Amino acid sequence: MTGFSFDIAATDGAARTGVLKTARGDIRTPAFMPVGTAGTVKGLYMDQVAGAGADIILGNTYHLMLRPGAERVARLGGLHALGGWKGPILTDSGGFQVWSLSKLRKMSEKGVEFQSHLDGSKHMLSPERSIEIQADLLGADICMQLDECTNFPSTHAEAAKSMELSLRWGKRSLEAFGDREIQTLFAIVQGSTFPDLRQISAESSVEARVNGAGYGGFAIGGLAVGEGHEAMLEVLENVMPHLPAARPRYLMGVGKPIDLVESVARGVDMFDCVIPTRSGRHGQVWTDTGPYNIKSARFAEDLSPLDASIDCPASCDYSKAYIHHLIRCGELLGGMLLSWHNIAYYQNLMQRIRASIVAGRFNEFADNFRKNLIIKT
Repeated sequence: MTGFSFDIAATDGAARTGVLKTARGDIRTPAFMPVGTAGTVKGLYMDQVAGAGADIILGNTYHLMLRPGAERVARLGGLHALGGWKGPILTDSGGFQVWSLSKLRKMSEKGVEFQSHLDGSKHMLSPERSIEIQADLLGADICMQLDECTNFPSTHAEAAKSMELSLRWGKRSLEAFGDREIQTLFAIVQGSTFPDLRQISAESSVEARVNGAGYGGFAIGGLAVGEGHEAMLEVLENVMPHLPAARPRYLMGVGKPIDLVESVARGVDMFDCVIPTRSGRHGQVWTDTGPYNIKSARFAEDLSPLDASIDCPASCDYSKAYIHHLIRCGELLGGMLLSWHNIAYYQNLMQRIRASIVAGRFNEFADNFRKNLIIKT
């Protein structure tokens, strides 16, 4: 993993900004990664995603292994070549999607045997197979260990059993990953909302070594699954002291803009979420004051742009009235424009966060953001 480095340029309290260097380009942190589930950020061209300010996107192991198939992606040159994305890609392990298929899976020490939601075909996803798909077939720059996303709510005993399984799978993921020059592997910290379990998971992951090599970064998983905003922040406060400051910290599947601001305040460096594009396809527009629905009748004759302060054609060049019309008519362009704006808004938010940390004014930025939030998200 010598092709990777993480340099912190500035800190302000627990918030920090820096650069995660990869063979395919630099990732400015804190970073928001648009989700490209099936090799595409839904509704956007890759040059739009890059133009909006994204340095890295996320690909989904589960969906790509089923369609078009991981081996086929490899034959076509890997995920970067297939999708036309030139920057870094992080792939999830597939564990979260398999976890969500509670009626279609069987968990064991070996891995997860599951039925495809597409055709019912049976598959086995082990730590070794997950690493093979991510690193060798898809060609991800950042790979994730296979883990079990702990159910919420769960008892302490259930969460402990799940967390311990993830630790064992993590060790096997490290062994399968081996010593790679231009790719890296992140651990995933589990333990539900129990501080002692989160501490055990974090410290065990930090200490894990195979032939002297450990993880390149640390993710916090098992959140945004129903525990609520305040409980999520409490977990972060419990976990962060047990993760090394010199490695990137990634909060998986989060979230809304206020979640990002509050998590950065607690030391998180990386995020991903489907919210910008998923909500965009359904008419939701994200702003500093909260989301609003463009389908509302009050926008029918509103000629103002979505947000003239954001350097994105979707934000500046089309009126709310026009996009209102497109969404109400079910036109594809409406969802595409809103998804583009939302991705640009999220990237603009991250850029402002980074600038505020460099200026030593992040706390002021966060306080103003909280005060301006009209619609609690």
